[in-house]
Amino acid sequence: MRPALVPLLALLAASCHPPPPAHPHYALGAPYAAGGVWYYPHDSYEGQETGLAVVYPADHADLTADGEAFDQTALAAAHQTLQLPAIARVTNLENGLQVLVRINDRGPATPHRLIEVTRRTAALLRFPADAPVRVRLEVLPAESHAAADALPGAPKLELIAAPVGAVQQSDLPPPGGEAPAVAAPAAEPQPEAPTTGVPIARLPESVTQGTPDPGQLFIRLGTFQTYQYAGIQRSRVAGLGATIVSTREARRQTYRVIIGPLASVQQADTVLDQVIRAGVTDARIVVE
Repeated sequence: MRPALVPLLALLAASCHPPPPAHPHYALGAPYAAGGVWYYPHDSYEGQETGLAVVYPADHADLTADGEAFDQTALAAAHQTLQLPAIARVTNLENGLQVLVRINDRGPATPHRLIEVTRRTAALLRFPADAPVRVRLEVLPAESHAAADALPGAPKLELIAAPVGAVQQSDLPPPGGEAPAVAAPAAEPQPEAPTTGVPIARLPESVTQGTPDPGQLFIRLGTFQTYQYAGIQRSRVAGLGATIVSTREARRQTYRVIIGPLASVQQADTVLDQVIRAGVTDARIVVE
């Protein structure tokens, strides 16, 4: 066989295998390790985070982590721990542009980045080429519940009622009459069959202009209820310039351990590597 034909035949063979069929479903998943760090997925239908966003690589698998077809032209993103799917607002803090994205995938595979977004999302938010961008991620409660509830496997709120068979009732007999027979217990309801073939709605390409707020880069090591525990955390990274910031909200006092501000993304990445090597594996880059 001529050597020049080998790559062509390999390409033809790959094209003969269609991508696996999509099977959208609610996904949470067990704890997993990526980039030397353990992640613990959990339900979170509200709240916000800041950090650095990057664009998906070109060689992504055909399906996302919740079984949807991966599409670089959709407004979608990957997150390391949120339930899948979730709906969130992503704000480019450097220019104030905002879009809604469907979080349907796991990633990025590094603690240095908060989310990965599709190429279309990056284009609408005007991300620069090949550079991390400071972003804010806000999970939308109602939209996220609706997106999750529409798919098979979503957790349902279980209502515990008194067992029907244990309660009997009858009407009093009329004067001089006989008591009516007691009604038989009602049959227990059967669980609904899971739905399949749920269509996935693409989010509209609606871009909102907010106020730019690029902030500064910090390493967040942890938040504690007592100063003592914050001090213990700070001592684990002695020499890296960690400080304790006290914050009071209403009657609640918290103590955050942070390092920064940091002058560049490169410096933030380097310091985060040092913090993780010191044993603080849940430290992350944030924007404040």
